[in-house]
Amino acid sequence: MSKSRILITGSAGFIGGYLTEELLSKGHTVIGIDNYSKYGKIERSYDRNPNYKFHQGDVKNSALMNKIITNCDYVVACAAMIGGISYFHEYAYDLLAENERIIASTFDSAINAFKKGTLKKIIVLSSSMVFESVTEFPTSEESLLRFPPPKSTYGFQKLACEYFAKGAWEQYGLPYTIVRPFNCVGTGEMRAKSDLQIKSGNIKLALSHVVPDLIQKILKGQYPLHILGTGDQIRHYTYGGDLAKGIVKCIFNKRATNNDFNISTNESTTVLELAKLIWQKINPSKQFKFVSDKPYTYDVQKRIPDTAKAKNILHYEALTTLDNMLDVVIPWIKKQIELGNI
Repeated sequence: MSKSRILITGSAGFIGGYLTEELLSKGHTVIGIDNYSKYGKIERSYDRNPNYKFHQGDVKNSALMNKIITNCDYVVACAAMIGGISYFHEYAYDLLAENERIIASTFDSAINAFKKGTLKKIIVLSSSMVFESVTEFPTSEESLLRFPPPKSTYGFQKLACEYFAKGAWEQYGLPYTIVRPFNCVGTGEMRAKSDLQIKSGNIKLALSHVVPDLIQKILKGQYPLHILGTGDQIRHYTYGGDLAKGIVKCIFNKRATNNDFNISTNESTTVLELAKLIWQKINPSKQFKFVSDKPYTYDVQKRIPDTAKAKNILHYEALTTLDNMLDVVIPWIKKQIELGNI
């Protein structure tokens, strides 16, 4: 594989961080842009890598975007206002409005670079939330066309990102690949600066994402453990490093052009099963007890992706088990609590 120049918007973010690290490990040059609006300024392991060129700035700054996209082969659109379930309930309008501005600016610069003959393709990070209204499981990429659009503004906006890609192809011929990650789990995610102080029982939610929040509540001694809803919600928890590998496949595989992929593990886990697994790792000698809190409106009950398309076309599978993910994430969350970051 020849070495490429790849622009990643939101390179200091959660998934952007894993992707940047993966691309650098393969010898590619990464151009990153991030305004640190979510976590504030943070250090990444690759900050001093000579193949990493970082720009602190806003993706909505067209002049800056047009400058840094010069001579890039690919752009990966990761930048967005994004958070857990409480986040997209509390910021229903801001998520929609701000993310539309971000994605429009990204595509404007990508189209401009493509017209100049430099950019080869844009890769758009969508979300499993586009399947919010789907009732077909496992959910294939094609099922999106057979069901109503998402009900939440966040899910609807991520679907709009996909239509930006389709529109840019239809009008300007800009090639694209749509990536739909499912429930990313890993290290490096902290409390967003804009997160509200929302409580679950006697504990403030750390990130409004179920894995780190369950971990930190158990580590802080919450008993009985509070979970949202009955715990029957089904998720596919996918390791950030695995997601990054899948996105890289989407960047470079020619058969990924003008295509869309669910990037996810095949392992289904209910929230209650997740809670019990974390509990056993932290409190193996203590009886597990839980209480159910009122769920949020858009707490989707099932997210079960069909991953056959990624396997058949990209030769990709996310193989890291939830058990192994937790062995990495639990010590990291514990350290962040000690440092006062969560």
